[in-house]
Formats: sequence, structure tokens, C-alpha cells
Amino acid sequence: MMDQIPDVQWQAILQNDAAYDHQFYYAVKTTGIFCRPSCKSKPPNKDNVSVFQNADEALNAGYRPCKRCKPMGQRLPDAEWAEQISRFIEGNYQHPISLQMIADTCHGSPYHLHRIYKRVTGITPGEYVQRTRLEKAKESLCKSDIAISTIAGRVGMPNIPYFVTWFKKSTGFTPAAYRKTYRNPLKKEV
Repeated sequence: MMDQIPDVQWQAILQNDAAYDHQFYYAVKTTGIFCRPSCKSKPPNKDNVSVFQNADEALNAGYRPCKRCKPMGQRLPDAEWAEQISRFIEGNYQHPISLQMIADTCHGSPYHLHRIYKRVTGITPGEYVQRTRLEKAKESLCKSDIAISTIAGRVGMPNIPYFVTWFKKSTGFTPAAYRKTYRNPLKKEV
């Protein structure tokens, strides 16, 4: 692995230059994925990139092969890809998330990602985003005195009336009623 990325390699990554395929591979720390220089995925942040001489080095460093450019010549198994998508959602639920954003980050087309994720998990990526947000909101309501408006923002839903309506539709309770019903008085966040 190289710490500093030479300009020639960085330009090859930015330009998706197939002439550099098999000469080096690059991995993105924030996604845990490694690619060929010719990968058509969204350009990574240079600070998050590591360069490897071969695919085995990237694998040994804990990176997974890209679903889009297949640097190992084979596809990442669908179950592993779905797990990677879930981890991305769990790490980013508090921000706006689109299917295109997930697809760009997890290296696939939105349609294919949606179809595979639903087949493997039984729900769509959007449904998983909402489930994750709901679980985090319920946890915060039960374990803290944080304002409901703050909780809504922390789970990626800054529109308070929408959050309250969505929460009630999902749980049968308003956030305040849920807190009152399920509060654990022994665990309060300061």
C-alpha cells in the first residue's frame, strides 16, 4: 500500500483510465471497497484513497471488490453487497440519502442495487433507511430527555410535523406519547 498517491495514479482514477488497470488498484476507506482505475463510480475524496499494487493487497487490508468494475474479475456475492449497503445506510441515516447516492457509494446502478437488495433482505433500501431512522428515534425517546425536534433532526428528518406524522403512522404513538409509554427512567442522557 502507498501512503501518498502519485499524481499520475490520481489522474488515472479521476479519468477512469483503463490503461492503468492491473497496474494498481485503489481503495476508498469510507466505503471499504477497492476498484480498478477505470471504474466509472463517483470520484472519491483523495484523502480517503489508498493505492495497492495488486488486488490481494487490497483484500488483505480488509477491502471488498467493487460490484461495478469487478477488480477480481468476479462479482461480489449479493448477500455481501446487501450487507455493505446496510452498513452504509446505518452510518448515514441521519443525512438525506437517495438511491442514487447509495448506488454511487456502493458501486452499482440504482435499479440493480434496489432489485438485489430487496431480493436479499426482503425490503427496499428506502424502507431500510426508514426502519433505521425509526429505531434510532425510538431509542432516543426512551433513553433521553432530548427534545423531539432535536431527535427528528438527528435521525435525518428535520421537518418536525412530518416527523411526528410519520412516527405516529409507524408506531401508533406520537413521539411524546411513545416516550411517556416506553421511557426507561434508569437510562437518561444528559
